[in-house]
Amino acid sequence: MTLAAMSSNFLYAAFICYLIATFVFGGAVKGNKTGTYNSESRWGKTAFIITIIGFLANLAYFFTRWGATGHAPLSNMFEFTTAFGMTLVGGFLVLYFLYKTPVLGMVVLPVALLIIAFASMFPSEVSPLIPALQSNWLAIHVSTVVIAEGILAISAAAGLVYLLKVVDLTKKSKQRFWLEAIMYSLVLVVGFVAASTYFTVTDYEANFAYVDKEGLDKEIAYKMPPIFGMNEYEALSEGKMTPLVEMPAIVNASKLTTVTWSVILGTIIYWLIRLVARKRISALLKPFVKNVNLNLMDEIGYRAVIIGFPLFSLGALIFAMIWAQIAWSRFWGWDPKEVWALITWLFYAAYLHLRLGKGWHGEKSAWLGVIGFTIILFNLVAVNLIIAGLHSYA
Repeated sequence: MTLAAMSSNFLYAAFICYLIATFVFGGAVKGNKTGTYNSESRWGKTAFIITIIGFLANLAYFFTRWGATGHAPLSNMFEFTTAFGMTLVGGFLVLYFLYKTPVLGMVVLPVALLIIAFASMFPSEVSPLIPALQSNWLAIHVSTVVIAEGILAISAAAGLVYLLKVVDLTKKSKQRFWLEAIMYSLVLVVGFVAASTYFTVTDYEANFAYVDKEGLDKEIAYKMPPIFGMNEYEALSEGKMTPLVEMPAIVNASKLTTVTWSVILGTIIYWLIRLVARKRISALLKPFVKNVNLNLMDEIGYRAVIIGFPLFSLGALIFAMIWAQIAWSRFWGWDPKEVWALITWLFYAAYLHLRLGKGWHGEKSAWLGVIGFTIILFNLVAVNLIIAGLHSYA
């Protein structure tokens, strides 16, 4: 068995462990009357052990793929996103060891599962690095960023638990609307997986010629029916759907099409859940947080930010600018990825200012934690997939 095949098996094992641990943590929460871990709870102990096994399998995937590729597996969407899921679980394990909060596992592990499932829809073949990534700074810069984002995501998980506890879902309010919007956005990831799986199984492919933003003639293969067309596109495949709208060269219309199909199917899935359950998704989850210690959730969210923010500053700004100077002979170039890294950094700087200087604790802090994770996801999905730039290879 090759290292590449072994790495895939390890990732699959990690996914299964996280899935099992999610349900076991649910049992720990149901049998817990205080919202914190009970040393006598076999559910909590079992869930923690299963999660550790899954994380070790995740680490085994990471290092066997490193051996198979000859470089840190952080060079494309599949590799980066699987690493993101791994660091999210790793951050959770550290905080769980410190705070013993099974309810946090019920949020973190499903999100990690969605992230890994999202990653699995991208090409996972082992391929040589493009010249721009052939540097030791790949491991230094990207690994620091992915660890930081995994830790910052814990803040959002704690914030979400806090909001599920305090937001009154029986009354119409902005808080209720936005809390359900968060649930809807998570279901959209399921929509992406469903859309990618369906069109992969049906072996859909449509080829087009187009002109990129540099004015060069190129070709692209759509893996889903093209809703949006590339700049000055020309169909190369017969009998395929014609794009409804032509996009400018700065937009990757193929990936925008993928996102659009994900939204369409995700919305259908969301409303099917609503129709079957006859209630909002947030209302389905609320019984699991009735015994949550709000002060503990607030503290976990804050501590995740004060750990993750310096790491993000180091990886996404300082290391990134050093590598940019080496690779492109400039520290800063207003590339979309650079701009959104700066926006993310400014947001978390504002979070700390508002919390430490303005006393934004509790619900306000929880909303900020969730918004911060939304910005990270926008950077991961929209900026990487839709907007063309120097980081488009990632």
